[in-house]
Amino acid sequence: MAGGGSVYNGTFGAARYNSAVNTIWRHFTSMVKIRLRRTGKTKQPSYRLVVADSRSPRDGKFIEIIGHYNPIRIPKVLEVNGDRARYWLGVGAQPSDTVVGLLKKQNILDSDGKVIAAAIEA
Repeated sequence: MAGGGSVYNGTFGAARYNSAVNTIWRHFTSMVKIRLRRTGKTKQPSYRLVVADSRSPRDGKFIEIIGHYNPIRIPKVLEVNGDRARYWLGVGAQPSDTVVGLLKKQNILDSDGKVIAAAIEA
């Protein structure tokens, strides 16, 4: 066919096709992160540990809340649902650097950053 007409022929068609493919690829390969979401008043922060798509903003849309952290209280309050944290780490969610430190304090991660199995209760 002379002069184009095919989706794959010509500059305009190829660019449009590549844009659609990139959009679909980003959708299926989006990384899930475990990170802190800031809540609380000005100068009095508290945080929620959330599982979120890496493209969403810090305080934006999230998938699940797996805990909370209040660094202002004395002593600092940190509560994490260990089962859910282990699940998300097991399916490939990447924790932020700060969350790695918090999960180590809760004995969910070891010093190498590997997931520690949950204690079996009798």
